[in-house]
Amino acid sequence: MRVDDFDGYFEAIKAQNWEELIPVHGAVDVTVKTQKSRLKSVPVCQAMGKKAVIEALRRKYRKSIFNETGPRYHIELSIHKDILEINLNTSGYGLHKRGYSLRRGEAPLRETLSAAVVMLSRWKPDRPFADPLCGSGTIPIEAALIGRNIAPGLYRGFDAEEWVFVDKNTWQRERERARRMQHDIALDIRASDINKKAFQMARDNASRAGIEHDIVFQRKNITEFITKTPHGVIVTNPPYGRRMGADSDIENLYKEMFRVFHNLDHWQYHVLSAHEEFEKLFGKKADKNRKLYNGPIKCYLYQYLN
Repeated sequence: MRVDDFDGYFEAIKAQNWEELIPVHGAVDVTVKTQKSRLKSVPVCQAMGKKAVIEALRRKYRKSIFNETGPRYHIELSIHKDILEINLNTSGYGLHKRGYSLRRGEAPLRETLSAAVVMLSRWKPDRPFADPLCGSGTIPIEAALIGRNIAPGLYRGFDAEEWVFVDKNTWQRERERARRMQHDIALDIRASDINKKAFQMARDNASRAGIEHDIVFQRKNITEFITKTPHGVIVTNPPYGRRMGADSDIENLYKEMFRVFHNLDHWQYHVLSAHEEFEKLFGKKADKNRKLYNGPIKCYLYQYLN
């Protein structure tokens, strides 16, 4: 719907039947995005948006003050070229959060990006998989979830589960259906890191994800990564910049990575890095590279296909 001024904006939101969706104790959260529109002030639009929703609720509940102690109702308002779009977010916190990473490292890799780089590697569950710089374990955990066909949202909650107009049995049925679709197979996934804190985080996160028995965790340096198993896949996100410290530390790490990976028999390796000179420091040009984003951080997935 078109909104040319704040009055029209307020009335458009107020006109929606919020009282049919939100109970008297519902917690109303409003966020706004505006682009190329006459209404430019996000703080003003957010305040007016929530006020309009509360005014709509007063039509039914006849209250001046709402305590908002109940389920969360996150309303997303978008104004683009003066066209208002209204959405009710059913998920709650971002879908890139699977629910198992309660403990995270210094520069956490998003779960969705980890899953994406595993899929871009074209790894199959019948092949060995390794991350010798696993940090808090996101990449090997996502590989195990993919290998076992475990639904990525199985271990998290969603705002809509608490909404009065949504059948709670629906969520239970869907979770049970997702569990029936899981694969009961043996996986060869190895994860290691020399950092004691990161190593423990990885094990804890894998336990919360329900796949701790699918990954072999070892606390060791990348120089100790040796295997005689052929035809495996490495996917890793090595430290860079402030995560490592001095430039010499980064250069030495990347050189060690090349020495270790180059000696593996018929293994492919896929390295996600935000370091602009990774290939130069690593000492080998990738067969492919793909530009990806970890939130606002630009990264490249360097793929060595052998």
